[in-house]
Amino acid sequence: MRSEALVELIEIVARALVDNPDDVHVKKTRGDRHPRIELTVAQEDIGKVIGKDGRTAQSMRVLLNAAASKLGGGRAYLDILD
Repeated sequence: MRSEALVELIEIVARALVDNPDDVHVKKTRGDRHPRIELTVAQEDIGKVIGKDGRTAQSMRVLLNAAASKLGGGRAYLDILD
């Protein structure tokens, strides 16, 4: 259940940021020890998700880790795929 909540969190945030919310795809893959969340958006929206100097992506990672810590005491990783 923990991983599904993390996937949903990233999906909600990403859909709010982009112009093409239907092209947002989020899936969980198995990391070494911690969940790894993969985010894919439309090519023209990649800049909106990454943000200036990567600040938006970093903020999403901070939110993800805070939620993962709250839900299960661990970490989670966010990969933004192009």
